[in-house]
Amino acid sequence: MINKSVTIGLLQQSRIKSIELNLETTIQEIKESAKKGAQIICLQELFLSTYFCQSENPNQFKLSETIPGPTTNVLSRLAKELSVVIIAPLFEKRTEGIYHNTAVIIDADGSIVGSYRKMHIPDDPYFYEKFYFTPGDKGFKSFHTRYGPVGILICWDQWFPEAARLVSLSGAQFIFCPTAIGYQNSDSTELNKQIAAWETIQKSHAIANGIFFAAVNRVGNEDNITFWGKSFVCDPFGEIVAQASENKPESLIVECDLLKIEQTRQDWPFLRDRRVDAYHKLTQIYHDPTT
Repeated sequence: MINKSVTIGLLQQSRIKSIELNLETTIQEIKESAKKGAQIICLQELFLSTYFCQSENPNQFKLSETIPGPTTNVLSRLAKELSVVIIAPLFEKRTEGIYHNTAVIIDADGSIVGSYRKMHIPDDPYFYEKFYFTPGDKGFKSFHTRYGPVGILICWDQWFPEAARLVSLSGAQFIFCPTAIGYQNSDSTELNKQIAAWETIQKSHAIANGIFFAAVNRVGNEDNITFWGKSFVCDPFGEIVAQASENKPESLIVECDLLKIEQTRQDWPFLRDRRVDAYHKLTQIYHDPTT
């Protein structure tokens, strides 16, 4: 049976230092979201901890875990109990010396469908992710779940049109983007411009590909960064259908009409009219027009 609509849940949370309490809070919010009808529930980037990439500290590698591992075991049991899909972004320890910023997709029967490893790794003041994470090596694809195919991008990935396109071409109806984005005091004067750009690029992915796009941000102040929240869902027309606040934890529950995907793609046939024969230079870092 093909689903005509799917209800998704986004958990916008603030974090404290206690991993145990963060997990306990998340489990409770997943249960509450499921009671409200959520079928696919997505957590924010690195949801178990505060955002530790603000400094280069080798002690933080202790936060990593294997997949499968203790957290996925807990969430797998929960997914099966509630019959929900859970997208859980974790600090993955692949082996000694190789770590990833990873999102695990757990199906409604408790099985791990697969995982996505963040492909684009930033290195900016207080976002020193290159110190911790090896770039992903699993590519851009969708994952088939009980409630349909979903794709994942993580934070910095959300700015790249090529990434969203490839995920969409793999059959995703939704792109979920777990995120940890905010501002420092030094750039607070540009905050509204930054948020507007952040929303615009993600809405453009929804429009260009005719899919639902869901961005899940954290919220609150953590050391040098204030995370601006504003998690949202936009439809294939790029219209924001639900958005959380910028300063408090909140769970969004959004019913998504899947018929809008076909309707939008018929009205705006961007996928049909692509000139794939002319895009080969996209594989180059830069094309010098003089050569």
